[in-house]
Amino acid sequence: MATLNASGGYELRFQPLYANHRAFTFPCDAVGHVDMDSLSEPMFNNYLYARAMMGLELAWPQVRVSPSH
Repeated sequence: MATLNASGGYELRFQPLYANHRAFTFPCDAVGHVDMDSLSEPMFNNYLYARAMMGLELAWPQVRVSPSH
């Protein structure tokens, strides 16, 4: 089984469905797995919020190459 690495240069991005809302971005591996244990408490809470709001306020997430890589 391959080891998942959230620092591999990818991000999971939740785009807003409405113009006045913000996007959420989280570090992930190449297939979109987020290491929730490595997130700060505010980022962890934002991640849970983003997952709960998929289809309501946020689009389904996309895995992207992180702009820093």
